[in-house]
Amino acid sequence: MVSMQRATRFSSDLRAGFVLEWITLAWNVVGVAVLAVLAFRSSSTALAGFGLDSLIEIGASAVVLWELSGSGEARRERALKLIGGAFVALAAWLLVQSVIALVTAHRPEPSPGGIAWTAVTAVSMVVLASLKGRVGRALDNPVLRTEARVTLIDALLAVAVLIGVTADAVLGWWWADPVAGLVIVYYALREAREIFRPHPG
Repeated sequence: MVSMQRATRFSSDLRAGFVLEWITLAWNVVGVAVLAVLAFRSSSTALAGFGLDSLIEIGASAVVLWELSGSGEARRERALKLIGGAFVALAAWLLVQSVIALVTAHRPEPSPGGIAWTAVTAVSMVVLASLKGRVGRALDNPVLRTEARVTLIDALLAVAVLIGVTADAVLGWWWADPVAGLVIVYYALREAREIFRPHPG
């Protein structure tokens, strides 16, 4: 009886894990489209970088879904390497764009839509991170627990972009936008380092 209850609970938690990852995936798919439009209209380095980060996070969510479905480890490792390479490419592109924006004193247009989207994203990612962490602990799944931390970092990243875009729009601090882009550079390189770092076992 106890064994059956545990199996039922495990199945329920596993379904919850899938639902949370699909929600994250869907959010990032929408986010890529929204941020592409907002970045184009405002010429914002930070919003463009955040949009590209959302594109990479789509791949990360797919990797977690593979893990939860019991897919092969070799395929998961290959996918992670591709994601790591994408983070390096994002960091290189965004570093160049941010430096150019700072040197040329590029002034992006105010973006009320960017402020609204990053604010909503920050709140949503905090909620998703909390729920993923709870389910990951219930399943004793290290991949889902790690992804919960990544989602929390995404929330902090959204806050950084929000501060940059808002400071530019409200205070006229044009440099805050590319500086927020540099925050994403740091995040992308850190994630790439974690992916490529040899792990024991």
